[in-house]
Amino acid sequence: MSKCKVIAIANQKGGVGKSTTVFNLGAGLAADGYKVLLIDIDPQGDLTKMLGKRQPHELDLTLTNCMFDVINGVESENRDEILNHQEGFDFIPGNKTLSALEVNLVNVMSRETVLKGYIDELKDNYDYVLLDCRPSLGMLVINALTASDYVVIPVQADYLAAEDMTELLSTVNQVKRQLNPKLKVGGIFLTMANETNFRKDVVRNVKELYGTSLPVLNAVIPSTVKLAEISTADKSIFKHAPNSKAATAYGVLVKEVEQIGDKERKRTANLSR
Repeated sequence: MSKCKVIAIANQKGGVGKSTTVFNLGAGLAADGYKVLLIDIDPQGDLTKMLGKRQPHELDLTLTNCMFDVINGVESENRDEILNHQEGFDFIPGNKTLSALEVNLVNVMSRETVLKGYIDELKDNYDYVLLDCRPSLGMLVINALTASDYVVIPVQADYLAAEDMTELLSTVNQVKRQLNPKLKVGGIFLTMANETNFRKDVVRNVKELYGTSLPVLNAVIPSTVKLAEISTADKSIFKHAPNSKAATAYGVLVKEVEQIGDKERKRTANLSR
């Protein structure tokens, strides 16, 4: 059984820091010695841009090609789609062709498991595969959840955003029941938080809403200019501003994700004995 843990970073709302989280989480895990693969599953290609490919829509080889290969039963002898980042992790770019792929998936047999089929071919080479999901609950996100061991949910530190996760959690439960029984919610964490009493109120609100049924992580990602800057810096927050509050906060998240992964690996090992 593979030691790799596949994590979907998902929220149907945009602008909550999914791509920023995937970048920094991947960099942090790689810095701690793990083999990490990031996959951009968003047609906007924001993660791909952050990782140095400023014109993702001009790329000839992306995740779309690989998923079409799975659909058509084509086996690839090389993995030219896998690129390496200077901070020690691999990534697979995504671009607007994913939108066309999502439309085509409607008519594909076992359409929910195409991404899983692709990741299963790769994951023995990695400790973590992180999936940057698009802000929707369409077929690409269903594919991501079907391929994942657990989902980690960034939530903007706002009362309405914190309360408006019912649809996402319903989708996660549906995927768990029908497609992926092992899927779990690894945790919810707050992003774009201001240093005010309001932040404390939102943290309390999230714990009251979900703390009895879902894990609420300790990491609270602040709203800072430093995080906005990494979108064009080609560096994670750990390299761009290592002494910043944002770097400290993402460091907490990295450790929490590592703890989740270690716990799951031990549980899986015990079950296989």
